[in-house]
Amino acid sequence: MAAKADKGFKYIIEHMEEDDAATRALPEWVRLEYAHMLQLVGPASSVCFTSLSASSVPPLEAYLKSKAEGDKAVLATEPVLRFLEAQNPPIPQARVCLLDPRAEAAIAPEDADAFDVFLYGGILGDDPPRDRTGELRRLGFAGRHLGPVQMTTDTALGVTKMVVEDGVPLDKIPFTDFPTITFNKYESIEMPFRYVQDGAGQPILPPGMKEHLKADLNRTIDDF
Repeated sequence: MAAKADKGFKYIIEHMEEDDAATRALPEWVRLEYAHMLQLVGPASSVCFTSLSASSVPPLEAYLKSKAEGDKAVLATEPVLRFLEAQNPPIPQARVCLLDPRAEAAIAPEDADAFDVFLYGGILGDDPPRDRTGELRRLGFAGRHLGPVQMTTDTALGVTKMVVEDGVPLDKIPFTDFPTITFNKYESIEMPFRYVQDGAGQPILPPGMKEHLKADLNRTIDDF
């Protein structure tokens, strides 16, 4: 199957996380994942974040624009169906694929011809999973799964890109499950998700995520 790197896709994240109660903006780990998504998609593709709160849009827009590939971000307060209808021309639901852990078929390179949009209920990285995708499943989108192990949303998007834009079959992508992130000989944390491996066999995390996890771990220790 030929790669579709020359075709631009829309990757839509239907935002489902609550804003930070104090700042009315998005939590730092969400921002890191969202910025990472912009770096993962192909040069002609975009990442659209829908159902954002009005208060979160200005700070998120400023944050993403300051990052690599920030011009690939589209921010919207409308839910996904209204967002699709508002495009010029409107995007029919038949051209949208929902990444759904309960779908019968796995994502495949051939889906690059069948769909123009790939939709995620994000952030998906709940442990244990809460089936937030069920809210989108009820809207009637065609679905594809990414395998049996829970992924973070940026990983799910990156895997989809590798399959539909690069033409890599899902079973040829190197994964690492539940990796342990080591900070020093005393501190480490196990991540309860599947990640893509880099060339050194390490999980591909968003830039800045390891530092954020370390700081979060230190805050947790300080609370005791």
